[in-house]
Amino acid sequence: MHAAFLPGNREVDLREVDDPHPGPGQVVVAVRASTICGSDLRAIYREHLGEGPEAYQGVVGGHEPAGRVVAVGEGVGRIGVGDRVVVYHISGCGQCDDCRRGYQISCTGPGRAAYGWQRDGGHADLLLAEERDLLVLPDELTFLDGACVACGFGTAYEALCRLAVSGRDRVLVTGLGPVGLAAGLLARRMGAVEVVGTDPSPQRRALAVELGAVDHAVAGTDEELGALLGDGAEAAVDCSGSGAGQLTALRHTRRWGRVALVGEGGRLSVDVSEVIIHRQLTIHGSWVSSTVRMAELLANLARWGLHPEVVVTHAFGLDRAGEAYAVADSGAGGKVGIVWPD
Repeated sequence: MHAAFLPGNREVDLREVDDPHPGPGQVVVAVRASTICGSDLRAIYREHLGEGPEAYQGVVGGHEPAGRVVAVGEGVGRIGVGDRVVVYHISGCGQCDDCRRGYQISCTGPGRAAYGWQRDGGHADLLLAEERDLLVLPDELTFLDGACVACGFGTAYEALCRLAVSGRDRVLVTGLGPVGLAAGLLARRMGAVEVVGTDPSPQRRALAVELGAVDHAVAGTDEELGALLGDGAEAAVDCSGSGAGQLTALRHTRRWGRVALVGEGGRLSVDVSEVIIHRQLTIHGSWVSSTVRMAELLANLARWGLHPEVVVTHAFGLDRAGEAYAVADSGAGGKVGIVWPD
């Protein structure tokens, strides 16, 4: 089969590799969509910066896959050949408290391995996965929808659930890349009365408004946000991964408000007393999601009639994976996907 590897230095290496075969508890998925995440760009594509959970081990790239099961191994019972599935992108030890709660992302066991980081991921014709890492994709959703849920929409939904966003809230989203777009779209479905987004990119601001992810999109100055939000939003989600964006989220959340920090990277310098303690903020560090929450999201998306693929602005075949990564790295558009004919 064909597969894409990420050697660093903004390169994509296409190779032919052996087809995988399932062992006990494993399945083989014919990948139909595999989207590109900002973490792939930051910690693998540009240069190999990751350590620990983010250490890239020279495997097939891609941690946001969805596809159809074509083979199952001994002992597989919940998933069958022909099932349409989303792959939760961390395979944990299965035994620690975090894994048993569905938060394999936080597994600290020695066997923890993320698809596309420490074990072969979705940028290939076929993917070998553990049955326990698979979620059934509702018929109402496309494979590209599923790939978007595998990380980006799942991450945004987790953060919004931790903030308990409802019809009582105005929501501020800092950073309008793919995860920020997801946060805005989901916040609206969860009842937020108004969503305000910030991003330095005029193109991304325009896209957010066009998609209906936000009611207002601004660069993020104090004057702009003061005019729109007054004393601040009830809830804020930072998806920028930058210190400036994170500080904006904190400073423009009202007293007693809630903030979720989602965007990876960045260094934050803040007057803790003035900005956080004296204003009684509750701050959540929110890392990806759980399999339980992701299954809930898939069911909700089907009920809401919301298709995550609306945030995909560019799609390429696997043979053009290098072009796909270059477009994603430009940061000018929305989500970028690698797709196969169904």
